[in-house]
Amino acid sequence: MTKTWAVLRDRNARLYLTGVLVSGFGTSALWLVSGVWVKDLTGSDGLAALCMLAMWAPTLAGPLLGTLADRVRRKPLLIGANLLLAVLLPVLLTARVPVVLTVLLVYGAVGVVHDAAESALVAGAVAPSLLGDFNGLRMAITEGMKVIAPLAGAGLYALHGGPAVALLDALTFALAAGVYAGLRVRQDRVPAREERPGPSPRTPFTEGARHLWAHPVLRPLILAGGTTMFCAGLNGALLYAVIDGLGRSPAYAGVLYAVQGAGSVAVGLFSGPALRRLGGRRFAGYGIVLTAVAAGLRALPSEPLALAGSAAIGVGLPCVLIAALTAVQRETPDALLGRTAATAHTLVFAPNALGLAAGAALVELVDQRPLSAVLGVVWLATAVPLFQRPASAERIASRSPSDANPA
Repeated sequence: MTKTWAVLRDRNARLYLTGVLVSGFGTSALWLVSGVWVKDLTGSDGLAALCMLAMWAPTLAGPLLGTLADRVRRKPLLIGANLLLAVLLPVLLTARVPVVLTVLLVYGAVGVVHDAAESALVAGAVAPSLLGDFNGLRMAITEGMKVIAPLAGAGLYALHGGPAVALLDALTFALAAGVYAGLRVRQDRVPAREERPGPSPRTPFTEGARHLWAHPVLRPLILAGGTTMFCAGLNGALLYAVIDGLGRSPAYAGVLYAVQGAGSVAVGLFSGPALRRLGGRRFAGYGIVLTAVAAGLRALPSEPLALAGSAAIGVGLPCVLIAALTAVQRETPDALLGRTAATAHTLVFAPNALGLAAGAALVELVDQRPLSAVLGVVWLATAVPLFQRPASAERIASRSPSDANPA
């Protein structure tokens, strides 16, 4: 834990984490309330679901949007993204559904740019040896906000309605902009002017994907992350069937989510030491194994197992995400880091939606228990490549450009 405390003593790291805490609270609150608000305005479940889609959809354009973080100065971009959302969110006070959906779409797009700029800035502002600890603490804060903020947002919505939550979120972004303004970034310049060698920032936005595909360290971690999130989507779609098997009401999902969130907070606090001890591949691999076993055990209708499994999923699932993001920050040239980080987010998180859709279809056709058992086995198999000897950089580099092109 020594280096974890070192992160908290680092001024830049503290400011970044404070910004994540403040803005993450508002985002998590709005994430829940936006759907409830639209449901109350229209009575439509479909339009309520579109709120989540509007916030998530820009992730698919991550490789393109993330390129902006390689074209301009990153600290002003980060501050500007927060100020833009602070100014934009009060528009929701009109309480018109098309306006709400449009604002949420812009919200998601700005969020992609924000995350790319933040990932790139962190890699230069925080010591490389502390990146694993930083990303773990960031995960702990993010997951903690997902547990606390939706409850606070729901309470505020019940008292004062959707406009109050929108104004709260706007305030958190204004505060975060002020926090980020205090960052001291020594090389906050357009990457082409920096001394660190790397590709020109004028290279195509697809260069991030090419870098991930050709890199012997990054490719297996990103593939494992994407496969894991696909399986997580499948597992999430089975949740209410699991609850039915326990004889509980749908509201019991809140208990399981809270337990899972607590597990994610815990692993975030210890991920830095674990990454140093195990290395990225084994840390990710052990996390996948734990998550797969926990998901497979949901085939057994046992409430203690369900609670233990949710905690284990909360511990195991973030491991591959933390390992992959830390590796991207360490192994990517600065001039490519914005688009590469955004591309990695797309490749890792987009499969989650596909898994949710596939799981929603399968659970209507097949009983949950065999599905959970099969899912556990398939998920377990995705960890196998991470325990194998990594491919040599020379062998990867010897491939032709067309081999290294994921298209």
